[in-house]
Amino acid sequence: MHFSTPSRTLAACAGAALLGLMAAAMPAGPAFAQADYPSKPIRLIVPFPPGGGTDMIARAVAQKMAEQNKWNVVVDNRPGAGGNLGVDAVAKAAPDGYTLVMGQTSNLAINPTLYAKLPYKPLKDLAPVALVSSSPIVMVAQVTSPFKSYADVVAAAKKAPESLTLGFSGNGTVAHLAGELAENAAGIQLRHVPYKGAAQALTDVMSGQVDLYMSSIPTLLGHVRSGKLRPIAVTSKTRSSQLPDTPTLAEAGYKDFDAISWFGILAPAGTPAAIVNKLNQAINQALKQPDVAERLRSEGGDVLGGSPEQFAQLLKTEIPRWGEIVKRSGASLD
Repeated sequence: MHFSTPSRTLAACAGAALLGLMAAAMPAGPAFAQADYPSKPIRLIVPFPPGGGTDMIARAVAQKMAEQNKWNVVVDNRPGAGGNLGVDAVAKAAPDGYTLVMGQTSNLAINPTLYAKLPYKPLKDLAPVALVSSSPIVMVAQVTSPFKSYADVVAAAKKAPESLTLGFSGNGTVAHLAGELAENAAGIQLRHVPYKGAAQALTDVMSGQVDLYMSSIPTLLGHVRSGKLRPIAVTSKTRSSQLPDTPTLAEAGYKDFDAISWFGILAPAGTPAAIVNKLNQAINQALKQPDVAERLRSEGGDVLGGSPEQFAQLLKTEIPRWGEIVKRSGASLD
């Protein structure tokens, strides 16, 4: 049997006491940082200009997160390169939970195939935090147009291939690729008219210069409600709450058709799980508030929410799905 000598026992006790004092006096690295999070402003980067749909969604959620948790959440618009600049800034930021991005279908699921040299890899460089909302694409025509349903469009297009024009904003966008999907499903060909933005496109479709136009519901909702545009079909599996009388393409006979824009918040890869979960809880709590939910719905969106794991699974499914659509469309950007 071994016995410690008194001097050794005292030394061990003194050493343990000293270590205890040191631990009490010094922060415990990452664990301390997580417990204290957030101790400074959180920056939510929006990779598009102010005033757009993504910006509106980000500001509604950021404001409520700040109000409910007494946090300082700052929205930072970083537009450029189809949203790639803002996403890349977060992909390369410190993984400490203080730099987030409002990502969406285009820059997370479409751009990895659309751009030959994308500076980030969504599944490798980003940590999904929570889905926020989704919005279908809607096909519209001038209110005096002879097209009242997608069946009318298909019939006319089959009678005279590429005689009808379809406008959308930007090659490789969700609207462009949703249009490609709709054409492929029906076995028709439309003549594409890409625009740099919605302003000129809306002028042309309302004047009849372009037969059809596809865009997100928030972009078109006001013109539909004012009677200037006629909605033909929406691209989601179920009807939009903002356009309840407009049928889906699935209802038009194209089973399981589903092509929507979804939006979600992500952090840099390597962000501690405790911080990701804390942010996830704050986002879900914000989305449950009636004023936030109503704000998102008023713009044509549906509230999502959910866990980081659900968001990650969506990315794993959507990236290859949209990648195939991009390849079939032939769209590409440098």
